[in-house]
Amino acid sequence: GGMAGGAARLLLAALLGALPVAAERELRFRPPAEAPVRLFTEPELARYDGQQEGQPIYLAVKGVVFDVTSGKEFYGKGAPYNSLVGKDSTRGVAKMSLDPADLTHDITGLTEEELKSLDDIFNNVYKAKYPIVGYTSRRILNEDGSPNLDFKPEDQPHFNIKDEF
Repeated sequence: GGMAGGAARLLLAALLGALPVAAERELRFRPPAEAPVRLFTEPELARYDGQQEGQPIYLAVKGVVFDVTSGKEFYGKGAPYNSLVGKDSTRGVAKMSLDPADLTHDITGLTEEELKSLDDIFNNVYKAKYPIVGYTSRRILNEDGSPNLDFKPEDQPHFNIKDEF
């Protein structure tokens, strides 16, 4: 009957009308300096390994995913540090090692010195030079897949409020 069709149309109009308002409201209330957090699973991160011409190149350190495309001569295909990209290479960065066994997020058994070196490189090289594009799922989620409530996004020195407007 014409009745049901009209009701469905009204409902649809209400839903369509409601969506933009809700989306707008969410934008308005989001703290201004929060860029949306993107979560990368291992297979997703692996796509950005510098092998595809014209694709961005991503590298994760301490669960933070950096866009290192501007360092193509270091990280691109055939470049000296290409084995670090497309994955979380925290251990390799800490030990300054390109050994495949070290290209992992796992920092078990690192020395104090290696951990200090990791923080220095993390802050003075990666955070200072490259934009943060997201986080590894290991950093944002617990083992069981639930959200990690202790997750804190890094301060992004590249973030500039005027870029947003």
